[in-house]
Amino acid sequence: MAFAEVNGQRLYYEDTGGTGPVVVFSHGLLMDHEMFAPQVSAFRDRFRCITWDERGHGLTAVAQPEPFSYYDSADDLAALLTHLGVEKAVLVGMSQGGFLSLRCALTHPDRVVGLVMLDSQAGTEQEEKLPLYQQLISSFMEQGLTPEVGTTIANIILGSDYPDSEHWKEKWKTMSAANIGNNFQTLASRDDLTERLSEVSQPTLIIHGDADIAIPMERAQVMADEIPDAELVVIPGAGHAANLSHPDPVNQALDNFLKRL
Repeated sequence: MAFAEVNGQRLYYEDTGGTGPVVVFSHGLLMDHEMFAPQVSAFRDRFRCITWDERGHGLTAVAQPEPFSYYDSADDLAALLTHLGVEKAVLVGMSQGGFLSLRCALTHPDRVVGLVMLDSQAGTEQEEKLPLYQQLISSFMEQGLTPEVGTTIANIILGSDYPDSEHWKEKWKTMSAANIGNNFQTLASRDDLTERLSEVSQPTLIIHGDADIAIPMERAQVMADEIPDAELVVIPGAGHAANLSHPDPVNQALDNFLKRL
């Protein structure tokens, strides 16, 4: 197992190595590096694929987490690149991973060759959804992953018919209440970057499932409209984690994008 001691963190990462262009995959809330297994498998022969566990998640999580922002996570990502001797990379971020990747593109533009926003957004959470999410997270923290909570989370992230939900539920059972609460606070309190989208200078691919119940398609369209060099690819029938439920069309869109960089 590999860890990078950067920014006061001990970040777990996996690196396929090689001499190809570098692609860094950043996962969503409650997920970890493993969620990009379909993409690493598809691209590792041509690209150097790096996956990592963000603060509060997977093997990076600590017993007593401190408050952090996605700007801190963006700095973590840039520091990880430095640790690995990588000058520039394509950033692929799913949901929360997109939040930090977008911030990295804005605050460390010289390190980013291209940006891929996968079922993500530039704005904040919809006000009508926040109380429901807060109730769900509070239940998760207080009672652990009950069958009801597990099913609800799986349906939001993975979709109701995803065949390997139990694998992720087992991972969620190991998460501490301290990390769950701290991670959610970061997500719920993030700033709105919609007005800064015109500053994104990198070619950008926006991939969005048209059945995503966590982030509406309209948010993807806003990014496509406001980022100067942006392309939107809609994945029919896909939910929030489109790269897991519909890996083939997601990989095709990603492949087309990488070829033109």
